[in-house]
Amino acid sequence: MAIRVPAHASARAVLEAFGGAVAAPSANRSGRPSPTTFQDAVEETGAASAVALDGGPCTVGVESTVVSVLNGAIRLLRPGGVTREAIEALVGPLQSSADDAHRSPGRLALHYAPNAPVRLNVLEPQDDEAFLAFAGAAHGANVFNLSPSGDLREAAANLFAYLRAADRTRPRAIAVAPIPDHGLGEAINDRLRRAAGFVG
Repeated sequence: MAIRVPAHASARAVLEAFGGAVAAPSANRSGRPSPTTFQDAVEETGAASAVALDGGPCTVGVESTVVSVLNGAIRLLRPGGVTREAIEALVGPLQSSADDAHRSPGRLALHYAPNAPVRLNVLEPQDDEAFLAFAGAAHGANVFNLSPSGDLREAAANLFAYLRAADRTRPRAIAVAPIPDHGLGEAINDRLRRAAGFVG
């Protein structure tokens, strides 16, 4: 059992008005990239939702970190918006293993996947590919720079919206520049590996 408490003022206002807890699914179909903007959420859910509340774009972008504290062991089940480093500064080294993969949402081998195939760690995209760039100057009709300044927090906030925007161009594939694997980069790379169909 887990409890999620939203930080967003609009979500908290809905809960207070309701007067209780809410059991609800994510706004994306299973396996698809998470919607992090109002437009993407409405596009994903369509007529299945009777009411939509626009709280603005997600400020973190990647989903929550999931940690287990069962049986005296603190284990990282899913990297997310709160980094491994921040948690370990409080509790010491986190444990993790392949056996934990099924214990948290978003852990399928192919998850967060757009329609186009995803290629990782690409330095030079091909002409018929959309490109998720990171850091530096990258321009073009099908180029989406996650963070021109190389800021992992900005890249995490933009990840799913840009992945969806790149997919809308109907490319042969979506190429993704290398992303550093520390801090929020761990969560970004986790989502990208699953979007590409890899577990790692």
